[in-house]
Amino acid sequence: MERWSSDRLALWAAAGTGFQVGAAIIASRYALTETTPAALALMRYVVGFLCLAPVAWRLGLVRFAWRDVGPIAVLGVGQFGILVALLNASLLFIPAAPAALLFSTFPFMTMLLAAMLGREGLSWAKTLGVGLTVAGVGFTLGIDVLRFGAGHEGEVWIGVLLALASAFTGALCSVFYRPYLQRYPTVQVSAFAMLASVLFLTVPAFAEGFFAGPPDISAAGWAAILFIGISSAIGYFLWLYALRRAAPTRVTIFLALSPATAAVIGVILLDEEFGPGLAAGIAFVALGLWVMARAKEGELHGRGS
Repeated sequence: MERWSSDRLALWAAAGTGFQVGAAIIASRYALTETTPAALALMRYVVGFLCLAPVAWRLGLVRFAWRDVGPIAVLGVGQFGILVALLNASLLFIPAAPAALLFSTFPFMTMLLAAMLGREGLSWAKTLGVGLTVAGVGFTLGIDVLRFGAGHEGEVWIGVLLALASAFTGALCSVFYRPYLQRYPTVQVSAFAMLASVLFLTVPAFAEGFFAGPPDISAAGWAAILFIGISSAIGYFLWLYALRRAAPTRVTIFLALSPATAAVIGVILLDEEFGPGLAAGIAFVALGLWVMARAKEGELHGRGS
C-alpha cells in the first residue's frame, strides 16, 4: 500500500509538471513579445530560485559532497540552459511545430537510455505508451507538424539534429538525476540546480544586451514573467519529486500533456480553434498515459539508482 501510494503521488507530480509546462508555453508567447528568449529564461529562473531558496533555507541547508556538487550543477545547466538553447537554435532552421514533435521524442530517448544503462527494463507496454503519446503530440500540433520549411535541405537537417539533441539532453538529465535525488532532499537539489542555471543563463542574456539598461516590460509582461517563474519553481520541484520516486520513462511521458494543455488554454483564452486534430491528440495522449499506468509494476520501475 505504501509503495502504491508513493507511485501514485509520483504520477500526479509528473502530470502537474506536464500541465505547468503547457501553461508556461502560453504565458511565454506573450512575454516574448516584450523581451528576448535568453532574458526571459534568466528572469524565469531567477524568480523560480527566489521561490525555492527560502523553502530550502527553512528546511535546513544541506552539505553536498564535493563529488556531487559539479554533477548536480551540470544537470541544472543542462535542464534549463542547454536544453532550451538547443531547442531555440533549432527554430532558426525549422518551424516550431516539427521542432515540438521532434522534442516529444524525449520520453522515447529516456526509455532507451535508461534501458542501456540497466536502470529500466524495456517492454511492449512502455514502447506502446510512449508511441501513442508522441502520436498524440503530432495530432495536437496539426498539419503544420509535417512542414519543415522550404530552406536548403542541409539547413533543415541542422534544425532536426538540434531539436533531437535538445530532447536527448533532457533524457540524459532525467536518467542521471535520480541518484542525487535519492541521496539529498528534493527541495535543496531543486534550488541548487536552478541557481546553477541562473549563473549559466547570465552569459546569453548579456550577449542579447539584457544588462545594457532597465528592461522595457509592461505590467502585464511582468505578471506573465512572475507566473512563469513561480510556476516553474513548483513544476521543477514536482518533476524532481517524481523522478526520485518513479522510473524516468514513466515521469517524462507526462510531458506529452504540455502541448495539449497549451492548445486547450489557447482555445479557452485566445479563441483558437478546437478541431478534430486537437481532439484526436488529446485522446492519443490519454490512451498512451493509460497504457503506461496499466503496465506491470516491474516493467516501470528502475532496477537501480
